Amino acid sequence: MADLELALEPTTVPRQDSLYRDATRAGGGGGNLHDGQQDGWARTLRLAFQCVGVLYGDIGTSPLYVYSSTFTGGIHHTDDLLGVLSLIIYSFLLFTIIKYVYIALRANDDGDGGTFALYSLISRHAKVSLVPNHQAEDELMHIDGGGDEAVLAAKPSLRGSVRRRTVQLASPREQRAQWVKQLLETSKPVRISLFLLTVLATAMVISDACLTPAISVLSAVGGLKEKAPNLTTDQIVWMTVGILVLLFGVQRFGTHKVGYLFAPVVLLWLLLIGGVGVYNLLRHDVGVLRAFNPKYILDYFRRNGRNGWVSLGGVLLCFTGTEALFADLGYFSVRSIQLSFAFGLVPAVLLAYIGQAAFLRRHPDQVASAFYRSTPEALFWPTLVLALGASVVGSQAMISCAFATISHSQALGCFPRVKVLHTSRQYQGQLYIPEVNLLLAVAACVVTLAARTTAVIAEAHGICVVLVMLVTTLLLTLVMLLVWRVNAACVALFFVVFAAAESAYLSSVLYRLAHGGYIPVAMSAALMGVMVLWHYVHVRRYEHELGRTVSHESVRELLARRDVARAPGVGLFYTELVQGIPPVFPHLVDKIPSVHAVLLFVSVKHLPVPHVDAAERFLFRQVVAMSDDDDRRVFRCVARYGYRDPLEEARDFAGSLVERLQYYVRDVNLYGEAGACILGVSYPSSRCDSMRRQRSVGIGSNMNMMMRPSASCTEHPALQRACSRPGVFAEEMLTPAESFSELSRMGSVAQAQAAKIQQVSLEEIARIEEEQRFIQREMDKGVVYILGEAEVVARPHSSLLNKLMVNYAYAFLRNNCRQGEKMLAIPKSQLLKVGITYEI
Repeated sequence: MADLELALEPTTVPRQDSLYRDATRAGGGGGNLHDGQQDGWARTLRLAFQCVGVLYGDIGTSPLYVYSSTFTGGIHHTDDLLGVLSLIIYSFLLFTIIKYVYIALRANDDGDGGTFALYSLISRHAKVSLVPNHQAEDELMHIDGGGDEAVLAAKPSLRGSVRRRTVQLASPREQRAQWVKQLLETSKPVRISLFLLTVLATAMVISDACLTPAISVLSAVGGLKEKAPNLTTDQIVWMTVGILVLLFGVQRFGTHKVGYLFAPVVLLWLLLIGGVGVYNLLRHDVGVLRAFNPKYILDYFRRNGRNGWVSLGGVLLCFTGTEALFADLGYFSVRSIQLSFAFGLVPAVLLAYIGQAAFLRRHPDQVASAFYRSTPEALFWPTLVLALGASVVGSQAMISCAFATISHSQALGCFPRVKVLHTSRQYQGQLYIPEVNLLLAVAACVVTLAARTTAVIAEAHGICVVLVMLVTTLLLTLVMLLVWRVNAACVALFFVVFAAAESAYLSSVLYRLAHGGYIPVAMSAALMGVMVLWHYVHVRRYEHELGRTVSHESVRELLARRDVARAPGVGLFYTELVQGIPPVFPHLVDKIPSVHAVLLFVSVKHLPVPHVDAAERFLFRQVVAMSDDDDRRVFRCVARYGYRDPLEEARDFAGSLVERLQYYVRDVNLYGEAGACILGVSYPSSRCDSMRRQRSVGIGSNMNMMMRPSASCTEHPALQRACSRPGVFAEEMLTPAESFSELSRMGSVAQAQAAKIQQVSLEEIARIEEEQRFIQREMDKGVVYILGEAEVVARPHSSLLNKLMVNYAYAFLRNNCRQGEKMLAIPKSQLLKVGITYEI
């Protein structure tokens, strides 16, 4: 441990907190590496190449089965081909290009996409979470806009004038955003509905991850019948199952390796289908280009009526896989996706659909196998091989999408604990989940064996796709109102156009529910039930613990008991509570009357941001004051992670935590508890000395400006709420980090505080250094990880439904998912588990 540093410099480097940086970034825009603007062209092109190998297989293989799924009863009028082709063209352009590539990708959550990323983005601007673990400090750090609020944090005396000016100058867009925020925060039914919609879309995405491999591979293998008509359906189905087993088996090697392996295959596939499309167009009927006139859509519905509406369930298969573009954004960048999409995928796929339409105008009786029949004889076998390869890649896109979605939902407490592996050190967000991979493999094989034909799977596939798209439209509308604050007319136009179009497609696929649509409904209902149940018990357990927290005075009395021995070393007591001491602690002391020399109550908290900088990770609070007649130290720590941050190994975590704790001990002695709580986040020792000095200046200034006892609980509404609650610690009242950069510019105040620091006596310095050495000595003696295992049961007089949910369903899930010590990578030799039962 380095010696205590008190030297301060008048000039400092402005600093801004990572959470504030994420929260104020509108639409995943400026400064986000995932928008590609800070990426080099070499990296962008490399990611664009991988995009082809991971994202576009599903959309690229849709020409295999779109026409056959649309014209299930045959083509009755050749002009119907123009109507369907026109529907395909404009649906493809509307949903894939306009909605996803150029709107939804901008709504990424610092590079992450998907429904849960949108939910997290909304959570950062409105308190919509159902878990009551919000801290006032989170509210301050998630301010959307740094101007006035940063000034108010640094200069509370200006609050009245700035607030009046803000009210006077608030634009209609800001007022509308504030109204939406208030509605989301004050209406519990609205928050529950928003959560259920997000969970529904998540369940559909996971279900689609087993349907996409089944339909893509089965349709590709079905092409063998063109050259081997003696093949039976059973043989084709079992060949498909074999390929699916291989596909899921290679997932453990990582997306980046799979992307490099499959990208050439998909690239050749796109070139092939585009070239064949041009060949068919020139050879059979150039007149199909008239389909770019949307009047043929009206003619098609006028001519076919109800049958035309029902056929929309087949047309929508042309844009399946678009949700993977958004959900898999964490694997790539916005620019790389837009580049490869515009110049690679769009022309090839549209030419394929146009070419098949030209072929079918001459041969309408061959619609059931239009793709392979329209392929030139000399290219049949290369086409079949590439179709198999591209189908495997299409499956890969949805599997990656499922991994990313489950990882997000698990971090936010909405999915049972599973092992999440990060497969690439170079590219963050590339994941592999062994348990989920196995379940998806089994489900895909079962669906293939049960359905046996692409027609049945197509019905199920369509329901998943359109429901996810409809929920995405609703969430994007909220983002436009709350985060982007777009003009009301533009928001209304977006919502009306896309909600109406997607509702039409949804009504069509629901009409055909009995023909196979029940498969995703059943799967999604089961998944949604699991996620809702897990989250429900998680919230109820948290509320139960929060209502029974142990006061600091009770902890002091407990430690003062003569029968409570002092155990050497450091004890890390894990608890989900971010406020108060958990009720399991006195239970532990009653059973084992000993407390470690240094005890830390540690809460691992996932925030609705993708990443939290390591320097911003830890917040500390002293529970038992340090004194000469007591050789025990008790602290509170909140370790904050983004939902995409991997958890460290337990030993690395303990080392980092104790290192930051020693800096906190320095600060709490220099500045007092209030000033140290402002410091809250400690820098690692590897960071430069000037940064440490900058922090000291910020804290000293901030303490003088804001944290006087008379002001700390009165000048900010969030602090008033925090101070009014019993058992809430000062780490909830940390000053918003954006004020650090404001305070760093206040040279005169910083210099005055520096002069004050220089007056610290040598005795005080020696005492602080001894406290730091004491913590380090105990750390060297060893660390014990104490894990509270709460068994949750239903209350004796609760309803039968509650008993079934908690005592049986939840207990089954909890007993069969990964245990807490495995998630935290705690060595068994250093683990102490404490059991307690909660009735909810």
